[in-house]
Formats: sequence, C-alpha cells, structure tokens
Amino acid sequence: MQYRNSMLISGRLYAKMMLLFFSLFSISLQAQSWLSYKLTPRGDTINRLDQQKMKQGPWVLRFETLRGEPGCEEEGYFLNDKKDGAWRRFSLMGDLIARENYKGGYRDGKQQYFTQMGDILREESYKAVDPKNPYDTIMVPDLDHPDRMLEKVIKHEAAEVKNGTWTYYSTSTGDVVKTERFVFGQLEKKGPPPVIPQRNATKDTIAKPVQKQLPKAVQDYEKTKKKGKG
Repeated sequence: MQYRNSMLISGRLYAKMMLLFFSLFSISLQAQSWLSYKLTPRGDTINRLDQQKMKQGPWVLRFETLRGEPGCEEEGYFLNDKKDGAWRRFSLMGDLIARENYKGGYRDGKQQYFTQMGDILREESYKAVDPKNPYDTIMVPDLDHPDRMLEKVIKHEAAEVKNGTWTYYSTSTGDVVKTERFVFGQLEKKGPPPVIPQRNATKDTIAKPVQKQLPKAVQDYEKTKKKGKG
C-alpha cells in the first residue's frame, strides 16, 4: 500500500512538472514572436508589440492625472496597432466609467459612459468609416415624385461619424432627459407639430394663424395715421 501511494504521488508530481514545462515552453515560443510584452500574475501575455512594433492582442493602457484631467485605465484588444472590438475604461480607483466599441481604430456602434458612482450618464452611437473608402449610400425622397425614394452617395469628412440614437440620462434619477438621432453625422431635425383640428371647428378656423395683439401706443399711432389720411 505504501509503495502504491508513493507511485501515485510520483505520478502526480511528474504530471505537474510536465504541465509546467509545456507552459514555459509555450510562453517561450510566444516570446520569440513578440518584440516586447508583459506578463500578468496568471502568466498571460499582454501589451504585445510584434516585430513591426505594432500593438497586437490584449492591452492595458494607463494614463496618469495630468493638468487637472483625471487619469484612467483602458483595457481591450488591438489589431494591427488599432483598437478593435470591446474596450472598457476605468478610473484610477477602479470604477467603470465607459464601455466603447471600436472598428479599425474608430468608435463604431453603441458607446456607454458612466459617472464615478456608476450611474449611466449617456449612450452614444457612431459609425466607423474606412478612410480608404469614405463613401456611403443613403435613401432620400424624390422631389419630383414624393412617393419614391432615390439613392444618394455621400462622402464622410471624418473617420467616425455620429450615427444612430444618442440618449442622455439624469444623474440623480436615471430618467431619460433628452434623445437625439443622427444620420451620418447630421442631426435629424424634427418637423413642426401637426395641426390638430378642434372639435366643431370650421374650415376657416383650422390652422388659422393667431393674430398678435399690438401694443396700445402702436394702435393709437395707427388710428392717428388713418385719420390724417382721411
């Protein structure tokens, strides 16, 4: 029995040593492909620079407080030296203050920003634009035929444009205080409110503009002027 137990212990020790060996061997192979990198306490490689000095894979960026601007830490992924996918930003105290999404180094899709207390502050929406192909196609009404739509090609002037719904929240109650909608960088304008006919209103009174009451001094002047002409 004692011999059997010693064999089991030796087998487990051997397995652990082999696992450690292969882990170190794997890290060694990875290290040879990176110009520089950092190791986390778990042994994961982060902040990698490839042989072309481009950021690749998971990164943690730290910005110290400078000229009154609060510092922060950002974590996410780089692809060929450009931010890509989901990123998170934290205060230096560790509080989550932003969730952002990137495509090719530019914000794309839904973004969320929070107060230092963790309350939602606002939600933004962007569209990332390929600088090599800054064109998009939108549908616009045909002025000659209102029931038809026409394709219009537009050129974006920036690499990321506001596109979609922006929502602003009250920091005290969390209620929505304002919403805006952007279409390729242009704020969508809301039309005038529709005229609602009142019950029993005649054709002449519907949507009839309200006449402003002139000040008394102006009324007296107009009366004097009319009498002079008479």
